[in-house]
Amino acid sequence: MEQKEDKLKDVISHAKEYGYVFPSSEIYDGLAAAYDYGQLGAELKNNIKQYWWKSMVQLHENIVGIDASIFMHPTTWKASGHVDAFNDPLIDNKDSKKRYRADVLIEEHIEKYVQKNNKEIEKAKKKFGDAFDEVQFVATNPNVVRNTAKIREIEDRMRETLENNDLEGVYNLIMDLEIVCPISGTKNWTEVRQFNLMFSTELGSVAGDASKIYLRPETAQGIFVNFLNVQKSGRMKVPFGIAQIGKAFRNEIIARQFIFRMREFEQMEMQFFVRPGEELKWYEYWKETRRKWHLALGLGAEKYRFHDHIKLAHYANAAADIEFDFPMGFKELEGIHSRTDFDLKQHEQFSGKKLQYFDPELNQNYIPYVVETSVGLDRLFLAVLSASLKNEVLEDGSERVVLSLPPALAPYKVAVMPLTKKDGLPEKAQEIFNSLRMDFSCQYDEKDSPGKRYRRQDAIGTPYSIMVDHQTLEDNTVTIRDRDTMLQERVAIADLHRVIDQKVNFRSLLQQLL
Repeated sequence: MEQKEDKLKDVISHAKEYGYVFPSSEIYDGLAAAYDYGQLGAELKNNIKQYWWKSMVQLHENIVGIDASIFMHPTTWKASGHVDAFNDPLIDNKDSKKRYRADVLIEEHIEKYVQKNNKEIEKAKKKFGDAFDEVQFVATNPNVVRNTAKIREIEDRMRETLENNDLEGVYNLIMDLEIVCPISGTKNWTEVRQFNLMFSTELGSVAGDASKIYLRPETAQGIFVNFLNVQKSGRMKVPFGIAQIGKAFRNEIIARQFIFRMREFEQMEMQFFVRPGEELKWYEYWKETRRKWHLALGLGAEKYRFHDHIKLAHYANAAADIEFDFPMGFKELEGIHSRTDFDLKQHEQFSGKKLQYFDPELNQNYIPYVVETSVGLDRLFLAVLSASLKNEVLEDGSERVVLSLPPALAPYKVAVMPLTKKDGLPEKAQEIFNSLRMDFSCQYDEKDSPGKRYRRQDAIGTPYSIMVDHQTLEDNTVTIRDRDTMLQERVAIADLHRVIDQKVNFRSLLQQLL
């Protein structure tokens, strides 16, 4: 665990040093759980958004995108259930004075049993090799069977207490499991209390209940209230989807772990409207489609896993998370939910407006069911950054820090460097730089030795570096260096655009999704 914590510290330090992420308001000693994306962070973030938008909207003719307002009529949040039910069960440790989400403490306790099982399985794999039958081992090994039974027992109690809003039962479960505070190591807990996560503010100049509105805690409701607007203006036929990228706000009591959990964050969501009765088919379809999308980034299949929800939200009949192996361990990256017809029904009831679709094939009106995919942009940014940051020992014994970002997502696609600052090389390099930057984000770099410049580009994640040398002036060729392999090849200037485009274009990612 200490190694993982060190990894997170390395990521935070690297992000600041190279202009990816800065603490917000740092000159005033910062603001807890608020961060600013620096010059390279803003580029990486925009590229992640582009990849999501192109794959979701551009590649699907039945999905369109919108950009809804952050402020919405306050009744929206009454209808959605957020005013009454958007709570976290919180518990305080009296000795450390630290506050925790009670359900997360229990989930982390369950994870210990999961890790014990994984260790047993890994040990057996090494022992039996190719002859190892994992299914049989899991079903018969006494330790694994015992741990699995314990996991089920805790999950059942947790589900029952949370679904019944039995806060005393949640407290008793924490005490029975002898869960201690990670800071103080004691079991000196307060009772469990509910805390609403919505930020409220006043609209207009007069304060009071009449003018009270909320910062949206999710982007989904902006899609639901625009369901008919989009369907009618776009002549959309079920099944169809509405996608959106936007900011959301939650007054998290425990906002921590860098940009993983913040009070202001960005979501990339798509709500897919389907016929009632077909929602679980589409739920499975989107689970697989989103899994493929993540794997196309090349961060490693072993870094992802599905986690089915123990406690379903009030609107869902199926829900799963795609979890990623962050420096803090496996945590939620994306949620796929079958939301039934809850949202549209609620808005129909509270607004008094019909939110139904006429299906010409069935010749009937109905409220569509919804399958949601929702990924946290900031979490995905952290996943990409942490998985890409590597310390490598080279053949000659020297070390380098490399940020092996997926090329299509890298802030700079190519760096152009003159070998020296004389003999007409800077002029030639500038000419190449100007011809490339119409299509690619480029950096011109002439400071320091070539080796130092290569290391600098490795650290910021630039996939390709072009070195302009004396031979360039003779035959119009340059050396192009690959960040990951460090191999260099001679390429004609006339071919540069084609060579770079093949390697860094979004096409290379999107083709894997078709």
